Amino acid sequence: MSQPSTVVVAGGAGYIGSHMVRMLLDQGLAPVVVDNLATGHRDAVQGAPLLVGDIGDRAFMDGVFAQHRPSCVLHFAASSLVGESMTDPGKYWRNNLVQTLGLLDAMRAHGIGQFIFSSTAATYGNPVRVPIPEDHPTLPINPYGHSKLAVEYVLQDYAQAHGLRSISLRYFNAAGAHPDGTLGERHEPETHLIPLVLQVASGRRPFISRFGSNHATPDGSCLRDYIHVQDLCEAHLLALRALQAGATTTVYNLGNGRGHSVNEVIEAARRVTGHPIPVRDDPPRAGDPPVLVADATRARAELGWAPRLEDLETIIAHAWQWERRLQPATA
Repeated sequence: MSQPSTVVVAGGAGYIGSHMVRMLLDQGLAPVVVDNLATGHRDAVQGAPLLVGDIGDRAFMDGVFAQHRPSCVLHFAASSLVGESMTDPGKYWRNNLVQTLGLLDAMRAHGIGQFIFSSTAATYGNPVRVPIPEDHPTLPINPYGHSKLAVEYVLQDYAQAHGLRSISLRYFNAAGAHPDGTLGERHEPETHLIPLVLQVASGRRPFISRFGSNHATPDGSCLRDYIHVQDLCEAHLLALRALQAGATTTVYNLGNGRGHSVNEVIEAARRVTGHPIPVRDDPPRAGDPPVLVADATRARAELGWAPRLEDLETIIAHAWQWERRLQPATA
């Protein structure tokens, strides 16, 4: 019997990374998690080895690659708070670009030529057309988006110069939790709308802030494209198979292709939870586009990707199951 294919999952103790590890295990692969646990959680890594260290630490990564000899690296490790990136851009350039360069150079030294990169819709900036296709202008408006786009450029150059093949996946709004209730979002601080709304429902927060109610949208609140974390992971699995089959360096959007407003999310959460969710109106945030919705036609056509958990109430119900697990006494 052949050995299962080994892949390194950088940032595998985080929200999306831990779901990816579970899916890889379910598919009979052998994930090895590398995480410095700055924002990840040791107990989120279930059934795979966890090696604690920095992806930019060459000696550490040399040891990981020499011992485990992976065929591919899936890279989820990054700083990802847009607001923080505005006040501490150096952290974002170091963590998201410099560390990734170190990781890529270690991969080259060990002959690892396949890479899957967690990119972001923040690479587009303020959209000039919606839904947003991959050939939309990339004009990020914050250091987070700049740092992610810079890695995409590096990957293009490394493909040309070194033959390193990669697929960059530009996420829109990752949401939800594992359907069995054992994995979910635990960010400190939490900035994502759905877990914040559910923390209000469970009594952990007094209200949800609605940043602007006069945007140029049907109900005045911002529209976002919410994609279930399981569907995101499915796209990574398909990207891995595509690289194994010889795919060349490219980029795909990951989104459901339709937007839900902040007001719609709040109303859906009220229906799912049966709890009142007080809302406070706050001023719009600088650089917050009114509408961000993906055109994910390419991923569907070329990867064969088909989101299975598109329904907003399903996404919220899975996240609510996780929130109640975190706060059984108050929910």
